[in-house]
Amino acid sequence: MPVADTSQLVSGVAERYASSLFDLALEAGAVDAVAQDLGKFEALISESGDFKRLVESPVFSADDQFKAISAIVSSAGASPLVGNFLKVVARNRRLFALPAVIRGFRAIAARHRGEVTAEVTSAHALSGEQENELKATLKSVTGKDVAVNVTVDPSILGGLIVKVGSRQIDTSLRTKLSSLKLALKEVG
Repeated sequence: MPVADTSQLVSGVAERYASSLFDLALEAGAVDAVAQDLGKFEALISESGDFKRLVESPVFSADDQFKAISAIVSSAGASPLVGNFLKVVARNRRLFALPAVIRGFRAIAARHRGEVTAEVTSAHALSGEQENELKATLKSVTGKDVAVNVTVDPSILGGLIVKVGSRQIDTSLRTKLSSLKLALKEVG
């Protein structure tokens, strides 16, 4: 299966699951609580190699994934809504889409609140003050409140990569060095 087809599959699956979860959370009046619980699982995926393998690997059976998710949900203290949702995702062998489902849920929730979502990649974690300043700057550009999802990627060396909708602003040091290297090759 070509890469584009795989990403479309994940995107479609994630979109449907995120939309369904948002509808359930909205009906229960628990959108913010669900977003908070999903944030815990997103952090767990990035911090735990074992959990990341469970989510990404097709080797585990649906039953194995269901049992593992059930144990993790109970130990993480997730709300019944999120716990049951994750169990359904595991039972249906769709854990591979969980990171995209979480991003999709956040985007839907932000749209519902009249916000836009900015995906930000930074070389290091942003302080609360830096994040607030970034939100204010993005609000002045977009004219809307901005929800910021920050991913730390030390390989960009410095600066930020900010994606808002279809626009991307790349001020990373890695990109600037690559441009300089390319310019020097053209000169010499």
